Amino acid sequence: MFAGFFLELKRARIPVSLKEYLTLMEAMQKGVAGYSVDDFYYLARACLVKDERNIDKFDRVFAAAFQGLESVADALAIPEDWLTKLAETSLTDEEKRQIAAMGGLEKLLATLRQRLADQKGRHEGGSKWIGTAGTSPFGAHGYNPEGVRIGQEEGRNQRAVKVWDRREFRNLDGEIELGTRTIKLALRRLHRFAREGAAEMLDLDDTVRATARNAGWLDLRLVPERHNAVKVLLLLDIGGSMDSHVKACAELFSAARTEFKHLEAYYFHNCPYEQVWRDAVRRQVERTPTLEVMHTYDQDYRLILVGDATMAPYEITDAGGSVEHWNAEPGALWLQRLLLTYPKAVWLNPVPERYWPGAPSIAMIRELMEGRMFPLTLDGLDRAMRRLQR
Repeated sequence: MFAGFFLELKRARIPVSLKEYLTLMEAMQKGVAGYSVDDFYYLARACLVKDERNIDKFDRVFAAAFQGLESVADALAIPEDWLTKLAETSLTDEEKRQIAAMGGLEKLLATLRQRLADQKGRHEGGSKWIGTAGTSPFGAHGYNPEGVRIGQEEGRNQRAVKVWDRREFRNLDGEIELGTRTIKLALRRLHRFAREGAAEMLDLDDTVRATARNAGWLDLRLVPERHNAVKVLLLLDIGGSMDSHVKACAELFSAARTEFKHLEAYYFHNCPYEQVWRDAVRRQVERTPTLEVMHTYDQDYRLILVGDATMAPYEITDAGGSVEHWNAEPGALWLQRLLLTYPKAVWLNPVPERYWPGAPSIAMIRELMEGRMFPLTLDGLDRAMRRLQR
């Protein structure tokens, strides 16, 4: 059974190694998880999953291998020793008496195996065969005081001896809404580490070598702290339709400030024009010319624009198209200037990608970005960081 589980993880393209599988087996032999399904789930996940982005895939494989019985034949995979141990430690006296009505748990499981072998096809109703909506002690959506439930999402009468049921875990795949921690994981794709600043971190290896050369007298050697040397210019759309995406953008900004030592952030509305600003509250009186930004931060900076790109098309194509001020030049021209200054640039869009075709302005911005628009999901952010690494 466990070998099959390991192979299914490999088929799901979860990067699990034989060494990790053997670690899990060793932990099971030493009784780390005991006979608890929940404990085994967390133990297996800790041993076999190295990246949070694979947790959702792992949950699906785990459910299929151990809990989510989709067909009658799958019931043969139920570990009897687990059920037996659970019966000994978890069942109430009343539940044990109900099991005894059939001759004990072993008799119950033996009868289940026999009926699996005898039954041909699906059965619904009745009191003997494995099926649904009946009074047989085996199946789902029925009633029996001493039954084994198979393939039912939840209990109805709470009378099954033990539930081997589908378990749903939190979805952590590439399409979920981002949180600050998951954003940090994706942003780490964009890195170029260097040691900068004052020498204040202990270099253990060099200290050992220097101390040995110094006849055993301690000779401390320090180095500057290792930082991500990538430089990022972050331009964020704010206000209007972006109000519904404030949480995601705030989490992105918070994560970026942690991950990038060299981060410069400015705001714009809908489309970049001749001015941007750092403080949204004082944007009417404290603005920075976009040309000044382009002259201050050189091409070493990666440009990340964040916005829903949802606006009237003339805000992109026409002079005077801005809804806030009279812009002498169209937004498309300013976006092109930014892209010429910063060849390594991406646009992150918090609108789900499936809705992009319904907005002409999104298609226009995407074309100006030469296809470098990505959804603000974990998968989209990962692809964007890979693109900026080129």
